[in-house]
Amino acid sequence: MATLKTSILGIEFENPFLLASAPPTASVESIGKAFEMGWGGAVLKTITPDNLEMTEASPRYAIMKEKGKVIGLQNIELLSHKSVQYWVDGIKYLKDKYPTKVIIASIMSPVDRKAWHELVLRLNETPVDAYELNFSCPHGMPEKGIGMAIGTTTEISTLITGWVKDVANKPVFVKLTPNVTDITRIAKAVERANADGFAAINTVQGFMGINLDTLEPNLNIDGLSTYGGCSGEIVKPIGFKCVAQIRQCSDLPILGMGGITNWQDAAQYIALGSNAVQICTEVMINGYGIINGLKSGLLKYLEKKGMNDISELKNIAISKITSHEKLNKEYHLHPEIDKEVCVKCGKCVKICSESEHQALSKDDSKILLDKRKCVGCSLCSHVCPKEAIRMCH
Repeated sequence: MATLKTSILGIEFENPFLLASAPPTASVESIGKAFEMGWGGAVLKTITPDNLEMTEASPRYAIMKEKGKVIGLQNIELLSHKSVQYWVDGIKYLKDKYPTKVIIASIMSPVDRKAWHELVLRLNETPVDAYELNFSCPHGMPEKGIGMAIGTTTEISTLITGWVKDVANKPVFVKLTPNVTDITRIAKAVERANADGFAAINTVQGFMGINLDTLEPNLNIDGLSTYGGCSGEIVKPIGFKCVAQIRQCSDLPILGMGGITNWQDAAQYIALGSNAVQICTEVMINGYGIINGLKSGLLKYLEKKGMNDISELKNIAISKITSHEKLNKEYHLHPEIDKEVCVKCGKCVKICSESEHQALSKDDSKILLDKRKCVGCSLCSHVCPKEAIRMCH
């Protein structure tokens, strides 16, 4: 029988599904509810020194929908407003009541050695399982030198990682931002500073558009707006890329995240190198109860594949990702049209004609392919409304 249990840096996880540091982990009570429902662990909403002032805006969310489904969320929410003592007491309470659940403390402070040390030393008094350094929040308080202001520079990321490692008595994960040209540069830097693992990715900085009726921002705060962190399905390809790139440059554990909505997404993150996964936006849209489908789906998949646990799935796809120059340029496929399924709508012909190659044409009875012109790009197979085209040798 397959199991969802896994171990990371000596920490035992009853399943690889964690709540990410976000509104769903903003209180002890809500985390307890999630644990009761079956989540394997939680990353606390980011804890900061008590003297760090924060003022929220209202509203703080905007969404992007496709066919009625939320596929993207922009948020400008800041960090935990609870005191350090609240979390010290809360961690102790949660660990006492839910000893098998993993609790990771997300922490952030201005670039000040004493402040970081004081924060970590307070939390060292608790049975917290690990730390997650939030070097990556893409909005709010950049003037204080925190969040993404840290994670986009190797020098500051390295400096603070070293400060935390000097005093932390538990493993330290660094949460990386995708808002850089090369995420591996930051990953390698914090690994040299003795980070124990990575969390990736945080939200992608973006803007959720303009209401064309009012000509005001969709995220409208008294007529103004700002850039914020975008999450949900729309960022999944970026998350996949970043996790794969980190795995290709490091063997350290990765807590993967970014656009996970179902067990299939989680399985792909694991196949690309994640040791466990974190989820936020899907929980904010549909609630803690999604954990049931996540666990049952992944477990059935492992059993179907004859795998005992997720360690057999981890990294399985990473060797299949390479540079463009190393791809086999002699490998050519061509479209094959299923005549029973094709309705001869001609969309493939139109798109091929207007997208460079003019390899497809249409007569009264069928779609015709000129293999001399076809470069095997596969666009026709993707635009076919009936999925009547497949690429073949």
